[in-house]
Amino acid sequence: MKRHAPATARNSDPIARVLSDELPAQGTVLEVASGTGEHVVFLARRFPHLLWQPSDADAQALQSIAAWREEEGSPNLLAPLALDAASTGWPVERADAIVCINMAHISPWEASVGLFAGSASVLPDHAPLLLYGPFREAGVPTAPSNEAFDADLRARDQRWGLRSAGDIDDLAQRHGFTRTGRHAMPANNLTLVYRKGPAGLS
Repeated sequence: MKRHAPATARNSDPIARVLSDELPAQGTVLEVASGTGEHVVFLARRFPHLLWQPSDADAQALQSIAAWREEEGSPNLLAPLALDAASTGWPVERADAIVCINMAHISPWEASVGLFAGSASVLPDHAPLLLYGPFREAGVPTAPSNEAFDADLRARDQRWGLRSAGDIDDLAQRHGFTRTGRHAMPANNLTLVYRKGPAGLS
C-alpha cells in the first residue's frame, strides 16, 4: 500500500544536494520518521555507497515504506523498522548518520527530545544528525505561508507547530550535539546539521 507525499518530488533533489556534503563516505544512514518512504527510496538510489535504514512509528507508514522498497529493489535499502522517536531503547545499535525530514513540527516536542537522546546513543563522535523542515529563527521574519502552516498544525493538534531553531539548538547541546550547518531550502524550509561532540571535533 504505497502512499504519496506531493512535496517529496519538489524537495528530494535539494535535500540530496545538502546530504552530499554532510554524509559520511560509507556506513549506515538511519532515517527517523520515513513517512511514505519516498525520500529514503530516492536517497538510496542517489547514494548507493551507503546503507539506508528507514523507520517510522506509524503502522501504515511502515507498510508504505515496505511497498516502495519492494518495488524499488535497491540492495542498499533495508526493511523498515518500527521506531518511535520519543521512546527509549531504539531498535538500532549504531548508525553513522541520521536523517529526519519533516518530523519536528508534526509531532509533540517529546519526539524531538527523544530524537536527540536516541541519536546520542547510536551515533559515534562527529557523526551528523540532519533535520529538514520549517523552523522559526530569532531575528528572521517567519514567512506568511509558514505562519499559516503553523496555525493549521496547531488547530489539528495543540502539541504540533513550528519549532524554534534556538530551542532545537539548546536541546541538541543538552544531548552533546553542536550545530555545524544551516542550509536554506526551497519553500521557506531549512536543513539544520548537528554533529555529536563539541565544535571542531574531528
